[in-house]
Amino acid sequence: MASMGRFTVGSHVWVEDADVAWIDGLVEEVHGDELIINCTSGKKVTANVSSVYPKDVEVKRCGVEDMTRLAYLHEPGVLRNLKSRYGMNEIYTYTGNILIAVNPFQRLPHLYNDHMMEMYKGAEFGELSPHPFAMADRAYRLMMNYGTSQAILVSGESGAGKTESTKMLMQYLAFMGGKVESDGRSVQQQVLESNPVLEAFGNAKTVRNNNSSRFGKFVELQFDQNGKISGAAIRTYLLERSRVCQISDPERNYHCFYMLCAAPPEDRERYKLGDASLFHYLNQSNCIKLDGMDDSSEYIATRRAMDIVGISSDEQDAIFRVVAAILHLGNVEFSEGSEADSSVPKDDKSQFHLRTAAELFMCDEKSLEESLCKRVMVTRGESIVRNLDSRAAALSRDALARMVYSRLFDWLVNKINTTIGQDPTSKLLIGVLDIYGFESFKTNSMFSRWSKKNIQKKRLIGVTSSLWTTKRFLISLRRNQGG
Repeated sequence: MASMGRFTVGSHVWVEDADVAWIDGLVEEVHGDELIINCTSGKKVTANVSSVYPKDVEVKRCGVEDMTRLAYLHEPGVLRNLKSRYGMNEIYTYTGNILIAVNPFQRLPHLYNDHMMEMYKGAEFGELSPHPFAMADRAYRLMMNYGTSQAILVSGESGAGKTESTKMLMQYLAFMGGKVESDGRSVQQQVLESNPVLEAFGNAKTVRNNNSSRFGKFVELQFDQNGKISGAAIRTYLLERSRVCQISDPERNYHCFYMLCAAPPEDRERYKLGDASLFHYLNQSNCIKLDGMDDSSEYIATRRAMDIVGISSDEQDAIFRVVAAILHLGNVEFSEGSEADSSVPKDDKSQFHLRTAAELFMCDEKSLEESLCKRVMVTRGESIVRNLDSRAAALSRDALARMVYSRLFDWLVNKINTTIGQDPTSKLLIGVLDIYGFESFKTNSMFSRWSKKNIQKKRLIGVTSSLWTTKRFLISLRRNQGG
């Protein structure tokens, strides 16, 4: 907290502003713990010393690459530095061994090509501009030089770019640890191609982000003594199941639903699908198509990625059969039945979707209907069947859809892990955790469990899309870093 003695008439300061968060100015008068400040915007404000911070007048207009070099590591100082660099298209900044990334909201392919990876390969940390490749290279070098496993935490708010940053880390680690495989499918290829598969089933458009991960992901890369990737394991957390049945405008459901509705005609006919706008689980929002994203092409690309990670054609057909069944299930509406508080499919249209869902689930239509319209309770070894009204039947329908989708997602992850394969002999690991919220925990059980695997270091990447949340984010990351 600032104290009265820190400021005198003529001091350069930062003071809070309702419009732009912080504004700079000169202290014109000092009255106890109240300061009168003449701001560069031309207005005068009166502020308590507790909400005023000193301004470093000697900092470069272009900012600094490592914010530990700032004279004052307070919120306005941090934000000013990030804003200055962002204005020069410098989206990455260090704070010690933490990398802060500010979402540029545009594609920058020149920053992530093979030439850039070659530049960062073996370079001293801090020798080149801040970059995810530098973080990944440092983790890799520490692992190889000291024989200690590493962990990289990617965290930030929704829409900040965590998924893209994670991809860049994985791309570089695959570049460093890749090796030629005789069957044409290397471990590193399978790990990289698992991204589009999981994104198709776990990512969706939100208000802030067209490709937001609605789940957390931890990827453990295993290396042999020569530094080559010898195995991998993927763990996922906290899939947003509620999105399957309920979305808000202008968001979208999971990508796979729209992809399947835009699949080639023969696939859509097989699953009895039409335009995405015809399905209740999708048309609750007016956003059906995304600018710059061709769902038809994404469907083909996802099938190709499934081939690479080792998901067979029959398994792919089963996966999309379940996806289609969920869409049909969502179109089953209910009306009151002949008995009190009972329900039945509302009309022929609902009966068609129920029958199609049963066919795709490969179950009995009548049994499916009863599971939705009735509830079985077991008390003292006795089963009691109770009718559900139309509202309760709709809730039962949505619960089934959420459960099935969650099980499908878990099956996908397990299948990818099985096909990639793990190396039980590996003692060199690099883990990449992409999740929101873990940095706020008093005790981080993720890293606690990993400590049993001889992890000595943690690399952290902070990702933010909002400059105004950066200080809180930095403090929380540094707290978990443990100094």
